Amino acid sequence: MTDLEGLFRTAGVTGFLHAVDVDTGAEVAHRADDPVVTASVFKVALLVEFFRQADGGLLDPAERVTVRADRHTAGSTGVSVMADDVTMSLRDLAYLMVAVSDNTAADTLIDRVGLPEVNAMLASFRLDGTWVEHNCHDLFSSIVEDTGQAEMSTDPALIAGLRALDPARTNRSTPRDMTRLLGMIWRDEAASAASCAAMRGLFGLQVWPHRLAAGFPYDDVAVSGKTGTLPTIRNEVGVVEYPDGGRYAVAVFTRSYGTAQNQPRADAVIGTAARAAVEHLRG
Repeated sequence: MTDLEGLFRTAGVTGFLHAVDVDTGAEVAHRADDPVVTASVFKVALLVEFFRQADGGLLDPAERVTVRADRHTAGSTGVSVMADDVTMSLRDLAYLMVAVSDNTAADTLIDRVGLPEVNAMLASFRLDGTWVEHNCHDLFSSIVEDTGQAEMSTDPALIAGLRALDPARTNRSTPRDMTRLLGMIWRDEAASAASCAAMRGLFGLQVWPHRLAAGFPYDDVAVSGKTGTLPTIRNEVGVVEYPDGGRYAVAVFTRSYGTAQNQPRADAVIGTAARAAVEHLRG
C-alpha cells in the first residue's frame, strides 16, 4: 500500500495511524500502539461515559444547567466565546462539545460526569493506553504555567517543555485504542443501542471538513469524527462509511516538526493517509 511514513514525512509531521474494518477486524497500522497526545479527541471518551450514565439513570440528558460567563474555559467556539450566561441541556452541551469542540461545554459535562468515572469506563473496556488526566481548563492552565505567557507561544524552546505535549503527563491514548472505542460505538457495544446511535449522530455533525473528511470528498461516503488540536498537534479520529455497507474506524495523530499555529499540510495529510489506509482495506 501507500508509504505512510513517506506521506507523513513529506507533510512535515510524525504520524501515527490505525484503521480497522469495524465488522471484519482487518486493519492497517502505523505506530498504532505508540502513546499519543489526544488534545480534544479525549472528548470521545467523555461522550461515551455521559451516555452510559444516562443509560444507568445517573443523569438526565435533558437536565438544564446554567454556564456563567465568568466561568468559561478558553476556546474559540461555542459557549467559550459567548458574552452572557447560557442555560441549556446537558445533551446540547454534548452536541457543542463534539460538533464545534467547545471546551466550556466539555468542562461543564466533566463537572457532572466526573473524570474518575471516565477513566473507570476506559479501564472496563481494557483501553489501557488511554487516560484522561485533566479537563480543558487545567490543560490550558498548564500551558500558561509552563510558558509564563497568556498567549499561545510558537517559540520552539517553550513548546518543547510543555506538559500538555507529553503523553506521560497529559490526556493520552493510542490510535488502536481510539479505533477500538469507535468500533464499540458503531457496533452498539459502548452503551445502549439508542445511546450509540445518538453518539454516531453527534459525530456526524462535526463541522470541520479539513482533516479526515478531506480524504473522502464523495457525496455517498459519510465521515463522522472528532478532531484535536494543540501546538504542533493535529489529530482526528472517526468512522468512514461507504454506500455498500463498509465501515472503517480510523485514528490519525500527528506532531509537526515546526511550531507555526497554522499547519495546512498536517491537516491535509490526515485525510490523505486515512484514505490510503481505507482503500487498502477495501482491496
